[in-house]
Amino acid sequence: MPSIDRRNAIKTISKAAGAALATATLPVSAFSIGKAKPKLRVMGTHVTLQEELRQKAMHDLGIDLEFEAKGSAAVLQKASTNPQSFDLYEQWSNSINVLWRSNAIQKIEKSKIKYWDEINSLCKTGRVSPNAKIGAGDAPYKLLNVQDNGELSDKPSEHASFLPYVHNVDSFGYNTNVIEKGIPYETESWGWLLDPNYQGKVAIVNAPTIGLFDLALAAQARELVSFSDMGAMTKRELDQLFEVLIQYKQRGHFSGFWTSVPESVRFMKSDRVVIESMFSPAVSSLNGQNVPVTFAAPKEGYRGWHGVMCLSSATTGRMKDVAYEYMNWWLSGWPGAFIARQGYYISNPQRSKEYLSQAEYAYWYEGNAAATALKGTDGKVSVAAGTLRTGGSYEKRFENVAVWNTVMPTYEYSLQKWYEFLSA
Repeated sequence: MPSIDRRNAIKTISKAAGAALATATLPVSAFSIGKAKPKLRVMGTHVTLQEELRQKAMHDLGIDLEFEAKGSAAVLQKASTNPQSFDLYEQWSNSINVLWRSNAIQKIEKSKIKYWDEINSLCKTGRVSPNAKIGAGDAPYKLLNVQDNGELSDKPSEHASFLPYVHNVDSFGYNTNVIEKGIPYETESWGWLLDPNYQGKVAIVNAPTIGLFDLALAAQARELVSFSDMGAMTKRELDQLFEVLIQYKQRGHFSGFWTSVPESVRFMKSDRVVIESMFSPAVSSLNGQNVPVTFAAPKEGYRGWHGVMCLSSATTGRMKDVAYEYMNWWLSGWPGAFIARQGYYISNPQRSKEYLSQAEYAYWYEGNAAATALKGTDGKVSVAAGTLRTGGSYEKRFENVAVWNTVMPTYEYSLQKWYEFLSA
């Protein structure tokens, strides 16, 4: 009996070893030693960290993706203090100075970006056309190139501080059931945000490097304050601005301060506000729900922003390679077409053109009337046939940037004043 048991045991072990060997040689990377499906951690805002994009990227790249979306101030604070918490960071160019100075991000090798040469001139030279205004503040081209001494500048180099991808111009949205529809670049004005007629029905984005400029543009439009350089306000100018804003707040002018696109949608849909700082996806969403919101083209010019994808200083090895794969995926065509349907642009639009219908490209990029009803990213009609996009073509909109989202030299002082304003 002992010898029989021994023979049986040997047979059992042999079968198990054979099964293990067969499993080990299966052509499935998840079961191969050292080939487990990598998980890429992306931190950012709800603007780009959307479920449809996550699912498509995982399918196309064969990776796991973990999205961590928060308000812009919250993600910037976490990323700048804890680079180990993410592999890639997605936000706006105004975050670059903070991230770079805190050593939270590392330089990107342009040679590893497959479509780098296709990226248009807006981020590389500051102008999308010869007649375009550069705009005050942190125009992204000023921060793009990493020099040998570690400084950021507009001088071309082999390394970038960020990948230029999604971008747009922002302004405010207003409900045309309440506020008469204005004329783009002629009557629509940032000053409407501080119009006493809308007291108690106004909301502002709660981000000191964004909402601050919405209010500065509004105050200047109403001739309540003036700035020698809005992209670099002095302490005295900030004091004057916030003295005015606190008076407005104490009179109950502002209904709220939103921190995410979904929250801004709720504010408008519930009639809590009739005018507010807005991002394009919120306007598309509301139009898709039959809420008549117009995205203004202010005569003073837009507040511009450029999306930046940054590589964590803590990301190395295989995860660094995966991060480059994901960055290249973003410029590969489909993602740019997807975000076009919520009103955003991609830095190499010609590659996305083939993923858009002729009617979509003509409306979103060329400023032509919609030949047919167009759907947003949620599958609902967000653009009625015959509608013109407020502000016109891509070139027209980016020829009229008044100021970019910016971290000013007086950033710390502006933060102090911002939070005094919120608590007043």
